[in-house]
Amino acid sequence: MSKFEKAKADIVSEKTLADQWTRLSTFEVDYTDSRGEQHRLKREVYHRTPAACILLYDPSHETVVLVRQYRLPAQLVGEPAWMIEVPAGLLDGDDPEAAIRREAMEETGFRVRDVRFLFKAMTSPGSSTEVIHFFAAVIDTSDRVADGGGLAEEHEDIEVVEVRLSDVMAMIEKGDIHDAKTIMLLQWAVLNEANLR
Repeated sequence: MSKFEKAKADIVSEKTLADQWTRLSTFEVDYTDSRGEQHRLKREVYHRTPAACILLYDPSHETVVLVRQYRLPAQLVGEPAWMIEVPAGLLDGDDPEAAIRREAMEETGFRVRDVRFLFKAMTSPGSSTEVIHFFAAVIDTSDRVADGGGLAEEHEDIEVVEVRLSDVMAMIEKGDIHDAKTIMLLQWAVLNEANLR
């Protein structure tokens, strides 16, 4: 029996603080901890819509197709602002597989054929409702049917980057890749390369 079976949380109030690009709320929660003590907790939560990301792997060249784009939060904390990431995007009402097929095409120009769902994860459950669906797909050069680079109407400015899978762990260790979802998928790829062929 887990000690948390005695714990419970009741939401007392919610107030919206901002509602532009994403909604930010402040909550008050009556939390009864595992010792039976009650506390009034205050938390702020970003309400993010679900998203999806994908590892694009080319076994003939032993490379992964990534993207580089500007990220303001990285700049604010002193990290490289032009981040190398796996293709990703919000579901925008689509099911996760349809959304990631769309995003892969928009960002990289690759039309993915067989998409494999891997897992889903909350990226920052202490402050965000964001759930990301993780996928992988094997590609080859014939699958590239457009330039990619993102949508002009969304002001996306994306560079397509091809990296040898054998180099990605060193890039992570050096800090060249510091996006969590990308690190998760690249580590998965290194551990499962034989299953990607």
